[in-house]
Amino acid sequence: MPMHRIERVIETILFQSRWLLAPFYLGLVFCLVLLMIHFGRELFAFVLKIPTAKEADMILGTLGLIDLAFTGNLVVIVVFSGYENFVSKIEVEGGRDRPDWMAKVDFGGLKQKLMTSIVAISAIQVLKAFMNLDQAGEVSNTKLAWLVGIHVLFLGSLLVVVLADRWSEPPSAEKPAQPS
Repeated sequence: MPMHRIERVIETILFQSRWLLAPFYLGLVFCLVLLMIHFGRELFAFVLKIPTAKEADMILGTLGLIDLAFTGNLVVIVVFSGYENFVSKIEVEGGRDRPDWMAKVDFGGLKQKLMTSIVAISAIQVLKAFMNLDQAGEVSNTKLAWLVGIHVLFLGSLLVVVLADRWSEPPSAEKPAQPS
């Protein structure tokens, strides 16, 4: 009987330890606020440059803002999915504004969303570097090669994550043929 009590205490401690993750998610929310401030500064600087901007400058400025938005999306995905998967369900009044994906994203889906966001951010960085090729000194061939290589590495990692998740799924039951 005493072993059973010890086991219950250990299991309770282990189960409650999930709450140690909550400060991590609150810290990421703070990072999201900082990212929003940075986005505001970048947007303000971009708007001021519009009257004299070339087309390439407009594209690069827009890509920079998209990059920051993707990063913000990535933080929100990690906060919501991580909290719901590892700490506790998020209860919102009415549930009307609750995004549909929140209850549907498991750990495998979270990994895929994270990798997809990272690949998108990486693609934007490579595109920005290509857009700056005509400006001497902005992008060296070595830097461009590194950017492309890292992007390909991220693409390969995404492919591995997707394939690993597909292979780890239990086989689905065969559907009977529909009569014609």
